Amino acid sequence: MAEIKTDPRVIRTRKLIMDSFIALSEGKEFKDITVKDITAEAMINRATFYYHFEDIYDLLEKALSEVLLINLDVENYRNDELTEETFAKIFEAVTSFQKSLSNRCHRGYEDTIARIIREQLEVLFYKMLMRKNEDKEEKALKTVAVMLSWGIYGASVEWTRNSQVSPEEYIKAAVPYIEHGIHFNI
Repeated sequence: MAEIKTDPRVIRTRKLIMDSFIALSEGKEFKDITVKDITAEAMINRATFYYHFEDIYDLLEKALSEVLLINLDVENYRNDELTEETFAKIFEAVTSFQKSLSNRCHRGYEDTIARIIREQLEVLFYKMLMRKNEDKEEKALKTVAVMLSWGIYGASVEWTRNSQVSPEEYIKAAVPYIEHGIHFNI
């Protein structure tokens, strides 16, 4: 079964379904999008849809995760340390993702968006922290990753609601304090 997942046709079909969903979400609220709408847009049958996704909520979660991962460009951080530049890039990616969603069917699934952002950031921060602090307690690093992910997410929500400055300017003032804590408190 694992071989089927890497079949280029399967990958293309999955992308086609996600792209169709994203295209539909630009004109409709999530609650108004049906599997029938998606299958018609993608020109596939229902069985094909359900081969790739459990339901529309599974599609929503996977599509948002994939878009966020593309925005974050996680591969670029594989060997990075948590520096001012790294925090700024991550924050800009998250705010860009948040901003792009506000033009779509954002209402109704804020909790899903929040969870996806926090989970993806937590994994990213944890991997970065583990690389630099292999000798530290794993549980403590996990806690730091959770705190950083919630903090970046919360700051991105606040920036989206109220900020009159660029994401880079917004985060720049806080990063030295974050870095200082990371370098001296772990």
